[in-house]
Amino acid sequence: MKVLVVDDDFMVAKLHSRYVSATEGFTVVGVAHSGAGALRAAETLRPDLVLLDIYLPDMDGISVLRELRAAEERDEERGSVDALFITAARDATLVRSALRAGALHYLIKPFNQATLQEQLRHVAALRSRFDRLGEARQEDVDQIFGTRPPGSRELPKGLAVHTAELVERVLREHPGGLSASECAAAGSLSRVSARRYLEYFVETGRVEVSLRYGGTGRPERRYRPIG
Repeated sequence: MKVLVVDDDFMVAKLHSRYVSATEGFTVVGVAHSGAGALRAAETLRPDLVLLDIYLPDMDGISVLRELRAAEERDEERGSVDALFITAARDATLVRSALRAGALHYLIKPFNQATLQEQLRHVAALRSRFDRLGEARQEDVDQIFGTRPPGSRELPKGLAVHTAELVERVLREHPGGLSASECAAAGSLSRVSARRYLEYFVETGRVEVSLRYGGTGRPERRYRPIG
């Protein structure tokens, strides 16, 4: 993903650029230190994501995001850019305005590299999910918007909420993926039970599955959490 970093503080912009560059799959294509500079850079560079400060010398970051959205409406061939606010502004009204303007998230300074990288990976997972979706199901919408806590999802008959939460926790602890047998061992479940929940998560778009081929026999199904 191509990232534009916008911050009036040169050293902060440099630090955030370093964090982004250290995240697999992300590249800093430009840096701007003002609202006008951000708009010019976005027009020229067409980034996928803008890291946007609220406090800029000529206009606030929320106004910048609104201008970017207006430019997208005027030019149908212009791709849509995502925005992640990175700011010291703590006023709840500003947070609400940022979300209403179309920001994906809002990080309050100071924070560490791991926090920013977690958000970047979340953005990448959202974009990947949208790219794969043809028609959204309610489960997809709930996960994208975060409108339901995990325990409130309606499960098919025969599946229990507490077991689903257990399997989800095991998946989060193994972001690189695991097999049904490994999930069963980690969660003290039967392999059959673990497999049922894992396949349900695949069906609802929360887990992706891949095949690992060994020397003989059927390939092993490996499950990895999405996002």
